[in-house]
Amino acid sequence: MKLLKSNLSEKLIINKYLKKLNFKKKGTFNFENDGAYLELRNKNYKLTVTTDSISEDLDFFSYDDPKSIAQKITTVNLSDTFAMGALPHSYLLNLHLPNHINENWLNSFSNHLKKIQNKYGFYLLGGDLSKSNKLIVSSTFFGSIKKKLEIFQSKFNLYDDILITGNIGESKIGLEILKKKYSSDINLNQYFINKYLYPNPCDLGPLITNYVNSMKDISDGLIGDLTDMLNDKYGALINVNKIPLSVKTKKILNNQNNFRLVDLLNAGDDYELIIISSQKNRNKIFNIAKKNNINVTLIGKIISEKGIHFDSHLDMKNIKKFDHFS
Repeated sequence: MKLLKSNLSEKLIINKYLKKLNFKKKGTFNFENDGAYLELRNKNYKLTVTTDSISEDLDFFSYDDPKSIAQKITTVNLSDTFAMGALPHSYLLNLHLPNHINENWLNSFSNHLKKIQNKYGFYLLGGDLSKSNKLIVSSTFFGSIKKKLEIFQSKFNLYDDILITGNIGESKIGLEILKKKYSSDINLNQYFINKYLYPNPCDLGPLITNYVNSMKDISDGLIGDLTDMLNDKYGALINVNKIPLSVKTKKILNNQNNFRLVDLLNAGDDYELIIISSQKNRNKIFNIAKKNNINVTLIGKIISEKGIHFDSHLDMKNIKKFDHFS
C-alpha cells in the first residue's frame, strides 16, 4: 500500500529504515507480526512506561533537521524514564508523515535514532506508519526498575532539599533566537540554538534512586514542574542566586534588557531533573553526580507555607506553566 505520493511505501520504510532499529530482538518478530512482546530476564525487575508526542509547528519547525526531531522524541521520553529511576528497555514509534518526507529524511532520522539507542541501550519494539498533512512523531517508552523501588513525584517531607541538575533556560534562549526575537553574537547564537535543537536527557535518576524521595524532569519549566510536585500540599523556598545558569546564559541576561531571569524560570525543554531528598542524603547524591560528571545544585527546601517563595522580590504573577492547549 502506497503511503505517500513519492516512491515511499510502508514496506520500504520498514525494511530499509526501521528494521535496523529493532536490533534483531526476539520479541520484535523482526517487524513481521502486527504485535510484539516484552520479556524481562530478571524477575526482580518491573516495567515502567511513558509516552509522548511531538508535532510540527508546535514542538519543532517543518524545516528542522531530522536528526533534531529524532533527538527530541527520544529525549522527551528518556527524560521521563530517568526521572522514574528506570533504565530504558525498548520503545514503540508512530510516524505520521506528510508528502515532503523522502528517503534522505528517513535515512538521517533513523540513523540518529540508532545512534541514540546504542548510547543508552534500548531498541525499537514496533510501531505504526500513516499519512498526515503535518509531521507528527509519537513514541511509548518502556523502562526497567527494581520491583522494590518506586519514585513518586509528590512524596517528600518538610525541610527536604530541592536540587536541580545541569542548567536551566538555554533551550528557551535558542528558541527565541530562531524566532528572531533575540540576537547576540554568532557563537552564542549557535550554542543556544543547538541546545534547543538537540536536547539531552539527564541520566542521573537511576543512579540515585535509593537516596531520593521525589523526582521529576524539567520539561514544562522549573516553576511549573516544581508546582506540580508540591501538589498544593507544601511549599518551596528557593534561593534565587543558586538557580543554575551557565556562564553564557548569564552573559545574555547581563547584556540584554529584554531578557530576564523570570523568562527562564518557566521555560520548557530543559530536560534536567528536579530532585527532592532528605538532607541526610545530600552528600551521597552530590558524590554520585560528581563521579558521573553531572552538575547538581541545591536551590532550596520544602516549607509548610504553600506555593513557591523566593528569597528576593521576583515577580512571578504572570508566569504560567506551558500547556499545549493554551
